[in-house]
Amino acid sequence: MKMLTAKDIRNQIDQLTCELLKTGLCDSENVPVYRGHEGDVEEIGISNSDNSIFLKSIPYFEMFRQATERKIYNVQMIDGALILMQYRFDKNALVAHRLSYLPSPDLDAFQNEPEIYVEDERYAEVVDRRIMCVPIRFDFDNDATVCKPIEHPVSHLTLGQYKNCRIPVTGALTPYQFMSFIVTNFYHTAFTKYNSHFRVRKESFEPTVFEEEREVMHFRTPEYRH
Repeated sequence: MKMLTAKDIRNQIDQLTCELLKTGLCDSENVPVYRGHEGDVEEIGISNSDNSIFLKSIPYFEMFRQATERKIYNVQMIDGALILMQYRFDKNALVAHRLSYLPSPDLDAFQNEPEIYVEDERYAEVVDRRIMCVPIRFDFDNDATVCKPIEHPVSHLTLGQYKNCRIPVTGALTPYQFMSFIVTNFYHTAFTKYNSHFRVRKESFEPTVFEEEREVMHFRTPEYRH
């Protein structure tokens, strides 16, 4: 299995962004940025690297507003949702990632002009008032001093910004695996399978799940046969 590098990840994000633009699901985008640091540390992020708003104890709608205004995202979707993908490597090994899907807490802009959106199947779901705003984040942190089986999995899923919500995931996610999950589950209408617009990428990171975590409810990343 080929080891994925920081530059591989940057290229994958760049290609996925282009593919999203072609589907019409992407409304705005930022080019992924590569940063090299001392000690063979490499980071993939966006041009605006100030993520302090995500650490503040502020209401979600305020955090979302600031992120939107300051363009702290890789992609803004047609319904206003923000996609953030950040990776850190040390000596070519992945040590951390944060992959976030932040849905818009206010769809009034779409509700005020429904005729624009209802005509296109792509918007059929974003104008549904029953939709609940639930932020989703996949974190990876391979720090032995922090990680503990079940309590703090190396790779985990957090739902709804709950501080102690860490659902175990068997390993780190590639940008393709993350975006495929988001598009398949949140932008997949009965008329069009948008995921089919993505070129399939059968690349993955090595599993990091603890054995104890396999015995509880958890998410499994795709496994490819070569």
